Amino acid sequence: MNIKNNKILIVTSRFYSDISASLEKECIKTIKDHGLSYDIIDVPGAFEVPALISYASKSNVYLGYVALGCVIRGETSHYDYVCSESARALMNLSLEGVPLGYGILTCESLDQAIVRSSPDGLNKGKAACLACIRMIEVFKVLDR
Repeated sequence: MNIKNNKILIVTSRFYSDISASLEKECIKTIKDHGLSYDIIDVPGAFEVPALISYASKSNVYLGYVALGCVIRGETSHYDYVCSESARALMNLSLEGVPLGYGILTCESLDQAIVRSSPDGLNKGKAACLACIRMIEVFKVLDR
């Protein structure tokens, strides 16, 4: 990996801003706990997260990427398309060797999203950040 610094890029969907902010807060704390720095770029929704990570990954500015956001099931099939296509695009990036953590909640209700974004241990922002950091470590070993 030809990386210029020790930054992780957090890409946050702001569609459910309170949920995203809680995920982001725990992610930032985890990054700092590991002695790394970060940048944050907001996007409108989960569907836009992979495009930004794909674009940013071509710059070699960041060690890795954390995708954060929330999609809650509504009355139409829009939920299914947004969830599956954003997940597929992020998986494709990871298969291309982009170290990333997946922290986009896909919930049936707002109550589920609140539980999964709370700082009480279930926070998926922290989990996604830890996954990203682990992938960075593994890729560094493999790139020797």
